[in-house]
Amino acid sequence: MNKYWKALTWGFVLLSSSVMAQEKPAVWDLKACIDYARIHNIQIRQSRIALEESLENTKQAKANRLPSLSFTSGQNYVNRPRPEAGDKNTYSGSYNLNSSVSLYEGGKLRKNMEQMNLQNEVQGLAIKEAENNIELAITQAFVQVLYADESVKINESTVEVSKAQRDRGKALLEVGSLSKADFAQLESQYASDQYQLVVAQTTLDNARLELKQLLELGVNDQMDLEIPQLSDESVLTVLPTKESVYLASLKIMPEVKYNQLNIEVANIEQEKAWSDYLPNLTLSAGMGSSHASGIGTGFATQTKQNWSENIGLTLNIPIFNKRATKTAVNLAKLNVENAQLAYENIQKELLKSIETVYQDAVSAQNRYRSAKETLAASELSFELTQQQFFLGAKNTVEMMTEKNNLWAAQQEVIQAKYMAVLNLQLLNFYQGKAIEIK
Repeated sequence: MNKYWKALTWGFVLLSSSVMAQEKPAVWDLKACIDYARIHNIQIRQSRIALEESLENTKQAKANRLPSLSFTSGQNYVNRPRPEAGDKNTYSGSYNLNSSVSLYEGGKLRKNMEQMNLQNEVQGLAIKEAENNIELAITQAFVQVLYADESVKINESTVEVSKAQRDRGKALLEVGSLSKADFAQLESQYASDQYQLVVAQTTLDNARLELKQLLELGVNDQMDLEIPQLSDESVLTVLPTKESVYLASLKIMPEVKYNQLNIEVANIEQEKAWSDYLPNLTLSAGMGSSHASGIGTGFATQTKQNWSENIGLTLNIPIFNKRATKTAVNLAKLNVENAQLAYENIQKELLKSIETVYQDAVSAQNRYRSAKETLAASELSFELTQQQFFLGAKNTVEMMTEKNNLWAAQQEVIQAKYMAVLNLQLLNFYQGKAIEIK
């Protein structure tokens, strides 16, 4: 165990020392974002410091089992303004070396060591949880950027179509084949689509900013994102069973493990509280000497004559301490119950999260399939309606309706697509698989 924690500590030291040396990637994909955040995220770095503090406290707990050793010396000078006899001024000194060690304390020191080792494991798992939290946050932010980026492309295409319609309408207006009212509607639609493009671009800028902030990047840092092209196969990946995801997560999620360890910690705390009912035994030993002026012998002679050695045992038997021990024991029992309830609760919360993600993944995939069919139908309907409009067989309202239906179908497809992608990655996360979008 000691070798393990020493290796872990050195690992964190080396990791911390590489923070300033690591160069930022030229192009950021999801993996690069996650790897960078694991090193630079402030919460994760604080968790690592907390582990180092816990390891220091463990060293102290181990050292508490060793004997103590102290040296004391007292030097005194006495002035007597009106001495009746003897010297007016006297000088004395004492020199003592003392040591003590606890022989028995109800096993409290040993239990304290066990508890500190468990706390170290808990703190190590807390680091993993912090890494998981930032990984989830970055994945969600990255997917939001992908969605916003594709939304911008859709709106850019829509603006191009609107501009072409407006330009075609203007030509028809000039030859008298289109009314001014219909042309005004085409111009209005073009302006509206341009506004929607601005809104989409703003959404993308905000999504990129959120991702940049999660990565703790500076105000002048640039972030060139790699935007993957997702195929239908990556969106409609066969889902694992809900039960398999949950059983896998119980084995790997750090919050499950450290809540389980907290029960052990609470049980040890209860044993420590009980140990206060037991007597404790301390061995002490010491040696020393002293000297004083004015008694006719020199320093060396006095220190030799006054030399003394001592050894002793001190037994302390608790009899009545105003109910302090009983209160501590009862509180420790309650802490054990709380730890057990927290462990049960985290399992239920994990199941709830997985069930929600699983249902969202199923729903998003079904939405995506349906939206793709709707989009194909909308594209054909719009193309035919646009042709008929310019031939005079359809009016402006009918063409604008089909165009808006097409835009809505396109938005529905990308919403379902990225919802499915996100929830698929979350299911991978709960199984301990690497999160990657490509």
